[in-house]
Amino acid sequence: MSLVRPFDASIPVLTEVLDDQPAPAEAPAVQVAPQPQPQGGEWQALERQLCERVLQQLQSRVDFVLEQRIKDSMEEVLGSALRGLTAEIRSGLHDTLSKIVTRAVAQELTHLQAQKK
Repeated sequence: MSLVRPFDASIPVLTEVLDDQPAPAEAPAVQVAPQPQPQGGEWQALERQLCERVLQQLQSRVDFVLEQRIKDSMEEVLGSALRGLTAEIRSGLHDTLSKIVTRAVAQELTHLQAQKK
């Protein structure tokens, strides 16, 4: 049993002569017309516009980075200050309540002793 493959026309055979020239490109290359070059003062205007554009882009980036760093720094500083203030208020409140309760108990004991007499 022999396997017979169908003839494929795209495969060259020994009797065909191959052409060494490259196949033509499907799409012709697009030619770009040369742009006119700026003259004298136009270079200065172009340089000024380019500098302004670069500065604007840098300024927006610098603003973003500064804002982010300030937020981070402020968060740390405010967090630390808040923890310190909370501890100070808690301590002061504890002392004040202790004094109030001590005074109230002393007054109540004095009142009770006065009633016994």
